[in-house]
Amino acid sequence: MTTLTRTRTRTTAPGTATVTGPALATTGRVLRQLRHDHRTVAMMLVLPSLLLGLLYLLWADLPTLPGQPSTFDRVGLTMLGVFPFVVMFLVTSIAMLRERTSGTLERLLTTPLSRGALLAGYGAAFGLAAAAQAVVTVTVATTLYDLDVRGPLWAVVLIAVVDAVLGVALGLLASAFARSEFQAVQFMPVVVLPQFFLCGLLVPREQMAGWLQAVSDVLPLTYAVEALQEVAGSATVTGTMWTDVGVVAGAAVLALALAAATLRRRSS
Repeated sequence: MTTLTRTRTRTTAPGTATVTGPALATTGRVLRQLRHDHRTVAMMLVLPSLLLGLLYLLWADLPTLPGQPSTFDRVGLTMLGVFPFVVMFLVTSIAMLRERTSGTLERLLTTPLSRGALLAGYGAAFGLAAAAQAVVTVTVATTLYDLDVRGPLWAVVLIAVVDAVLGVALGLLASAFARSEFQAVQFMPVVVLPQFFLCGLLVPREQMAGWLQAVSDVLPLTYAVEALQEVAGSATVTGTMWTDVGVVAGAAVLALALAAATLRRRSS
């Protein structure tokens, strides 16, 4: 029995180590780079709160109908999922392009480091940054801007983190098709804006034309917004919210897999 156990350990541990070890090393390297890039850290942690503050000031003096949430409470909660998604998409796509154009990515892929481990490391590093971003943004929104949330705040943070990870995954995927940082930025209106227009924030999805609603059904940001609307309308978490979070998380995993499959060693 002891010999069998040792044999199983010897046959499974190296395979696991070839994935987790390099991925953790990549996570540590990216986090060290972020620590020295103060402007990027400020953009990730401060920019969503500043943009939310602009919306707060914009709607601060608008009258609110009795029994109805204010415009800021209704839209601001939704933007807690949109802003992290946009910011992390921009940061990740440009960061990966910088790795490729500087030759760092090519050097890394000449080592035993697999594409999956590389992108898993990037996803974990920016996922941790997304968690910090979500905590800061939700704290500022509910304290400084007095955002009224009916459901639990941890659910809002969870949705914001998953949405930010989705932005990370799509940013890594978009970077595979860009040859420069300028081209990476050009992907934002292609990837982000259609999801923002059709997520149900500007026009309720049930009032859209049938084909627009069908397009909205396959866009992951739609489910992130729906999950936040569930938190806004219920004091407890609902099954619909968990389903929506699962859809967004599944879309992030799919985007990471596609990014690993399309990752190129060279910039040209």
